[in-house]
Amino acid sequence: MPDAVVIGSGPNGLVAANILADAGWHVVVVEASDRPGGAVRSDRGVHPDYVHDVFSAFYPLAAASPAIHDLALDRYGLRWSHAPEVVAHPLADGRCPVLSRDLGRTAASLAGFAATDGPAWERLHRLWGRVGEDLVGCLFTPFPPVRAALRLAARTGADECLRLLRMMLLPARRFGEEHFAGDGGRLLIAGNALHADLGPESALGGGFGWLMCMLGQDHGFPVPVGGAGRLTDALVARLRDHGGRVLCGRTVSRVIVRNGRAVGVRVGDGTEIAARRAVLADVPAPLLYERLLGEEHLPTPLRADLRRFQWDFATVKVDWALSRPIPWASAGARRAGTVHLAEGVDALTRFAGQLAMNQVPDVPFLVLGQMTTADPSRSPAGTESAWAYTHVPQRIRSDAGEEGIAGRWDTPEKEAIAARVESIVERLAPGFRAAILARRVLAPPDLERLNPALVGGAVNQGTTSLHQQLMFRPLPGTGRPGTPIRGLYLCSATAHPGGGVHGAPGANAARAALRVPHLPRRCR
Repeated sequence: MPDAVVIGSGPNGLVAANILADAGWHVVVVEASDRPGGAVRSDRGVHPDYVHDVFSAFYPLAAASPAIHDLALDRYGLRWSHAPEVVAHPLADGRCPVLSRDLGRTAASLAGFAATDGPAWERLHRLWGRVGEDLVGCLFTPFPPVRAALRLAARTGADECLRLLRMMLLPARRFGEEHFAGDGGRLLIAGNALHADLGPESALGGGFGWLMCMLGQDHGFPVPVGGAGRLTDALVARLRDHGGRVLCGRTVSRVIVRNGRAVGVRVGDGTEIAARRAVLADVPAPLLYERLLGEEHLPTPLRADLRRFQWDFATVKVDWALSRPIPWASAGARRAGTVHLAEGVDALTRFAGQLAMNQVPDVPFLVLGQMTTADPSRSPAGTESAWAYTHVPQRIRSDAGEEGIAGRWDTPEKEAIAARVESIVERLAPGFRAAILARRVLAPPDLERLNPALVGGAVNQGTTSLHQQLMFRPLPGTGRPGTPIRGLYLCSATAHPGGGVHGAPGANAARAALRVPHLPRRCR
């Protein structure tokens, strides 16, 4: 009988399992898919000579995460690789702000838009140097993050701390207007905010965009050498080395509750796996409460709150095997691992506004990854393994474009959205289409089929908006990994601090389980 059963083998589940195993617990991870990893997986499904990351790809949050760092995954084969530059945002007129790990190069790039913007970026980076460690601590620890917040308050003083809090809550548009005179810095902030579902007018967007930019400045946007799956491989190998097990192809159908306590799980064939001490769920909160527990175990207010839970936007991802690197007209984009495509902050606002009206955007904002540029092992020399994703509404009311995409996501609709994506790249990189050897289009139902935790193609497992963050994530009054059921902990990205590959929800849940006193085994 294991001490703990972890439901789901995404990065949060595997981080939790490793921390428990380090404490001497016997841990079993139960995974519905035929292989572990959740949204951290790679394959050769587009072309046999090309490695593509099926879901997530760049990992600045993993590079900054204490939970990932403390596992020393380099001992289990994990190696990181970087593109020459971190993020680029090419524009039709040839200008292109570039975020580099070299502070001087970033500042010089932004000074090309406005002379004062290079020094402005350096000032923001100096501020990050003073408060960044504590901000990351506030982000990655359970809410409320008492220790990190006290350190931050002591370091800044009351007045500066309030100004910092205000800055973190700013929408990306306002943040850019307050700090930059030109478009370059504004685009880097707003584009990075839209890595989540925070449009230019959304509260928190400026703070989140600044955080992502500063992580990129200091850590880059690294990728695992050989594919995202190598991160999963290292987590699984470490867990097995510490006595843990991963059981794939086992779908958990129920969390077993007796006398108000989680005592194990039941899988699809009726087999029960008991847990002496805890059950940790790396599944979205609505799926845990509504499918694996049932209403009889839930307080009435929680059931009401679940009906108000908001998923983030759905996602469409297009993978390409290219015969050559993307022929960007702007030289700044050729060396970047991540490329943002939108013609200004106003275009980002228009894109976010169409999503808010449940329209498929006619000119989608793209986050594009040049994976061979970041890691030459991903495809043959002189070629490029690339992808781009964009967001669409969870429930489509209309299409702002001419193709009439309605959310059926059949072959014609997938071809239509892919053509819309490729036309944007082609406009900024003439000759791009001619380089396509093979393509894969993953619409929201495809993403959910490949990973059921991505409900409706929601890759962040719930909106990043302020009303569902901190003590409101996943539901009001939570913010910590505990649940109404004793011995059951939520360790998925629906828990604070949310999406991204950093392992914090898993680490928080594991440490919460470890803090509960248990009888020594010899006393049972």
